[in-house]
Amino acid sequence: MAFPQAAAGTQGARRRLAVLSLSLLGLSLLSSAPARAEVPAPPAASAPAEAVDQSLSPECRVPGSKLYTLARLKAVKAALKEKRPVRVLSIGSSSAGLGASASYPVKLENALEQALPDVQVDVEARGLPGEVASGAGERLRSMVAEVEPDLVVWQVGTNDALARVDIEAFGEALEESVKWVKSHEIDIVLIDPVFTESLADDAYYTEMVRTVQDVARREAVPLVHRYAAMRYLSTRGTTEVHMLGRHFRLNDLGLRCMAEHATRAITLSLLQPDAAKLDASKTDGSKADALKADAPKAEPTQAGAPPLDPAQTGTPGSAEKPAPPKQP
Repeated sequence: MAFPQAAAGTQGARRRLAVLSLSLLGLSLLSSAPARAEVPAPPAASAPAEAVDQSLSPECRVPGSKLYTLARLKAVKAALKEKRPVRVLSIGSSSAGLGASASYPVKLENALEQALPDVQVDVEARGLPGEVASGAGERLRSMVAEVEPDLVVWQVGTNDALARVDIEAFGEALEESVKWVKSHEIDIVLIDPVFTESLADDAYYTEMVRTVQDVARREAVPLVHRYAAMRYLSTRGTTEVHMLGRHFRLNDLGLRCMAEHATRAITLSLLQPDAAKLDASKTDGSKADALKADAPKAEPTQAGAPPLDPAQTGTPGSAEKPAPPKQP
């Protein structure tokens, strides 16, 4: 005969053992279940890249923001309007006519004539190897008197940076020369220094590039961003080796790209509206605003007030005429 307490204890132990077995079975099933794959988060949307200028050769294509700053070219426009040849004076290191540089004036002339159909363009190159801005500025007066150009294209800053001239003095000499050219009703386009990886982090060199940009902005003349364009191309397969030869001189491809970039800046600058047209549009806008201001405004009636009787306003012809008396 079993004792009741012993039987109850045996049944409780069995129940606890069964619960423990079920728990262990559940844990084993969970551990053997395949892990749920995590869904990767979608990549963050990036800003669309700026399109390159498709009018350029594939090796020279650069977005417009990295290629030029535009401004009006009044003298060149006048030559086109008069249907006469456009005379261009090219100065700077790549205009010295040495080695591959000898082909640059021809490349620039051909690029301009291709971009300006039925227009004759004559490019005269008068650069000196290693010439700095102060020296070119002194020679500029005699060159302008001899060539009588409509446009001066000036590659400036590279030789000055390599010579480590004083940046403030450089900026003053460049600005003085630009003002002198403009005072003789001649257009001018500046081309800033070349890009080279060895000087990419050189504070003095980058300051020289900014100085050329500042002068172009203050004097409102077109600027070819050669430094930014070459830096962009160096990340797109057209490396520095393809663009530069010895002593930071551009090789044949570098000269061709520069001629195309300068041509693009010139042709787009020719599309800039004249100052007279801008002034006329501002004047028309001011007149329209003045007319609106002088126009009579309707007097608002008080809320809840009855509309005015035209007979009480004194407006001629607004009062109703009395009906004629009936005939007896």
